[in-house]
Amino acid sequence: MNLRRIRVVAYKEWREIVRDRLFFTLAFVVPSLLMLLFGYGLSLDVEHIPLAIVDYDQSVSSREYAHQFSDSRYFAFQAYSQRESELEKLVMDNSIRAVIIIPPQFGARLKAGQPADVQTWIDGTFPFRALTAKGYVSAINAAANIEQLSAHLSALSGIPQATLRAAFQPVKVEIRYLYNQEVKSIWSIAPKLIMVILMLSPPFLTALGVVREKESGAIYNVYSSTLSRGEYLVGKLLPYVAISVVNACLLTAFALFLFGAPFKGNLLFFLLATILYVVCTTGIGLLVSVMVNTQVAAMVGTAIVTVVPAVLYSGMIIPIPSLSAVASVIAHALPGMYYAEIAIGSFLKGVGFAALWPDMLILVLYSFGLFSAGFLAFHKRPAN
Repeated sequence: MNLRRIRVVAYKEWREIVRDRLFFTLAFVVPSLLMLLFGYGLSLDVEHIPLAIVDYDQSVSSREYAHQFSDSRYFAFQAYSQRESELEKLVMDNSIRAVIIIPPQFGARLKAGQPADVQTWIDGTFPFRALTAKGYVSAINAAANIEQLSAHLSALSGIPQATLRAAFQPVKVEIRYLYNQEVKSIWSIAPKLIMVILMLSPPFLTALGVVREKESGAIYNVYSSTLSRGEYLVGKLLPYVAISVVNACLLTAFALFLFGAPFKGNLLFFLLATILYVVCTTGIGLLVSVMVNTQVAAMVGTAIVTVVPAVLYSGMIIPIPSLSAVASVIAHALPGMYYAEIAIGSFLKGVGFAALWPDMLILVLYSFGLFSAGFLAFHKRPAN
């Protein structure tokens, strides 16, 4: 390969990018905009669930029980009511997501040592949030039961309530969260967003950059020139790889300084892995571009092979072990999953080459394989 020719092709492509304002915006503005939109809009934390309470008893015990829920940070208390019918409309228009219904004679039954049935409504339109809310309700109710029972027995026996409370919990579970001690979903999501955006932007840029030459007829200048296939393709890819690496640095800065995600790993190793991943994703765009002849077809084809896999088959939302057997095979056949492992390992776990070299090796193989496939598919003397 002639480096001078590669440099000329790369410079020409860069000039084309700078001249086209829409393409320039797509290259430099859209990735950062996507990071902001997804970062602020995508959260898996279930807190401040709108809550209402129906108290048919109006006793001291029922109010104390209700305060267990209204004072919790997991629920955002909205209203008290004495009739369920008043809250049905609020539940239907999504103003309320959970309702605690305390029955009549609640306090009297507890004093008599009898069980009292408390009903809970939970909006099930979002199953994940509904199941999490159910867990919150069960945990608060369990704590209230222990408090109520220990207070009742302490009054009867004279044993200190703290002693009875400890006796009711002979085994206490102490949970220690590793790597993400504050259990913030954005700390896990932000590194994976880098993976998703770098799976979306570089392939689109590369595919459109090559195909628009086909549409304009400029590709025939390449066909008739002395440029080799390798020189042309490397020269075309270099600007997009460079742009994507710059975008990756910006996305990493957003993750660190805007969303507060920690970075515990080796920055140089992460940068090298990012460059390899960008080469992979630009290779995907190259492969799509040599197979289609219009920008619309390039956009559709690129979207099919990047958008869905980046979100569903990379561990972004659903952990890989939780996928079905077929979905797991698809995930392992795509580079996004391996870069996501490197991103999470670098940001949260603080691991480097010693632990992540298999993922790095697979990215190297993908980079070589995708470029080779694009090289073999591109012909300077097309059949048509």
